[in-house]
Amino acid sequence: MKTSLKSLLILVMMMTVTLTMSGCGEDSQQGERKEGDYQKIKLVMTVNGTNIATDTRMAMKFAELVAEESNGNITIDVFPNDQLAGGNASKGIEMIADGAVDLAAYAAGVMAVMDEHLLIATIPWTFNNYQDARKIIDSTGGQYYAKILETQGITYIGSCHNGFRQITNGKHAVKTPDDVAGLKIRVPGGEVYFKFWRAFNADPVAMSWSEAFTAIQQGTIDGQENGFSVTNSAKVNEIQKYMTVWNYTYENYLFVANTEIFNSLEPQTQDLIRRKALEACEWGRQLVENDEENLRKKFEEGGMEVTILTPEQLKPFQDKVQGVRKELMLKYGKEACEAFQMDYPES
Repeated sequence: MKTSLKSLLILVMMMTVTLTMSGCGEDSQQGERKEGDYQKIKLVMTVNGTNIATDTRMAMKFAELVAEESNGNITIDVFPNDQLAGGNASKGIEMIADGAVDLAAYAAGVMAVMDEHLLIATIPWTFNNYQDARKIIDSTGGQYYAKILETQGITYIGSCHNGFRQITNGKHAVKTPDDVAGLKIRVPGGEVYFKFWRAFNADPVAMSWSEAFTAIQQGTIDGQENGFSVTNSAKVNEIQKYMTVWNYTYENYLFVANTEIFNSLEPQTQDLIRRKALEACEWGRQLVENDEENLRKKFEEGGMEVTILTPEQLKPFQDKVQGVRKELMLKYGKEACEAFQMDYPES
């Protein structure tokens, strides 16, 4: 009898811990709830960036907004640097798909490990500017993301700028296509990046972002391609001499939730998460857009040589990858191209 009682107590303790740690576990001690009160719950959100990266700051803003409106009943624990996945973004994406974490924000190019169609908007020179990207993604583009992610057990909620991607390296300034040849450039993976860089006879190297800084220091790679915000948050500007601004591809963070967990939440909680996620994404977008000019000045003051390509200088680069653009659009298909308002090549 004593043994049975002891076993029962252990089981109860384990269930209590599980409910406390799980995203869907409500606090059984909350007592009677007043009408309109939010359920008392703790959710876990994982992001890939450093503590000062846009995805982390956006996630922290989201947690703040949710806690404020729910009067502290709903709390979001944000884990940057893919801490829960040991720094491995691919593992982190598996965790959101499996429900090991509740919420996440990952770059579309990184999430493409699940479905390469998520790379559609990263095809070089798809968007002219941030306003163009906003308009398309907030309508047909976002709907396309949602459709793709739904098949993976993931609910798409919103999109935040990672930024237009630039190139930095430690060898020489990049002003012509020939300047790219031979450079070993870290890329996040995915055929868009490999095909693009190989078109210039560069050597793209797929590598987890958490490893890139050390690889640059050790000379394993010559450079990387990211927006101003990521370059700054990872302090790459402190170890790279040259940067070229050419906006060659747009990258965004997809704000997502595990579908099973999200659907298990109370309707008003789901509504709150959607509203505050969009608010946080918009906040993050403004952050990226407003910071770029200041970051450029910061980089130059720190000794980095920043080259901004004119439309005339840019054209040889764009001409060089027309074949790559066509190949990728044909592969991803008419539906994907139409969703991002790209002229689909018939053959």
